[in-house]
Amino acid sequence: MSASNQASHLAILFADISGSTRLYELLGDSLARLRIADCLRRLEKVVVEHGGKVVKTIGDEVMCTFPEVEQAVIAACGMQELFDDTRVEDTEDGAIALSIRIGLHAGPTLVESTDVFGDAVNVAARMVAQAKVGQIITTRVVVDRLSSFLRGNTRLIDHAPVKGKKDTFELFEVMWQQDDVTRMSPDIVVKPAQRARLALKHAGRTLIVDGQRPLLVLGRSKTADLSVVESLASRLHARIEYRRGKFFLVDQSTNGTYVRNESDAAFLRREEALLTGRGAISLGRPFAEQPQDLVEFQVQGPTS
Repeated sequence: MSASNQASHLAILFADISGSTRLYELLGDSLARLRIADCLRRLEKVVVEHGGKVVKTIGDEVMCTFPEVEQAVIAACGMQELFDDTRVEDTEDGAIALSIRIGLHAGPTLVESTDVFGDAVNVAARMVAQAKVGQIITTRVVVDRLSSFLRGNTRLIDHAPVKGKKDTFELFEVMWQQDDVTRMSPDIVVKPAQRARLALKHAGRTLIVDGQRPLLVLGRSKTADLSVVESLASRLHARIEYRRGKFFLVDQSTNGTYVRNESDAAFLRREEALLTGRGAISLGRPFAEQPQDLVEFQVQGPTS
């Protein structure tokens, strides 16, 4: 098989911009086209930041691939947050806000030059067609390959026929908004024999992670439980999980997470580390650069 005709197992994501028709009506073709192009560039930036590759843009739609499904799901959440924060234009008729619909699937694909083909691509395209504005729709194939944390932020919403397929597909929604991001998959939550808690201090606030609140998300996004103003931080940069009486820092970012305590220091990139004692966490920026927006932590009570 030649280099220009290779089979790969990829996650395929389609993001479709909604609301562009009204934008063209109110702004005219030239200005509206510039605004849409700017939105597509922003989406492409999110893709690259999370390890993906933009295959092509088709009108108001972007098609991209990722080596892993988790990268695709986290990127999809970032895309929705981006549009949730964006007002494209103010007019006499009010603010025009564009939204997106996202669909994704994973499976064997045929990579030919600058394009990808295959059944998985077709299913991903069907998923975006099933999505409503503001939704991320995916399949059982993707959900089963996610970590417990991300899988806990999905829900089965329908069994639907897909054009060209004999069997119906289980449709899952990825819940990306604040109330949903902080939910914990029940198979992670285990009541420990002894009680412990971790206190996080940042910008005058103190947040507690313990048996009552076993998960906390840190990042640049306003939807994070603890929002950090750091240009090198990802929107949903890292999470702290409480498991069996211990606390784990899990990085899911582009630039990595730096953590130190009284006796040790570590750099995490798509890894996790046990938090003990007291110390500090820096999202994306090395301690050597004297980051200004540190998160302090202290583990209180027994953790053994």
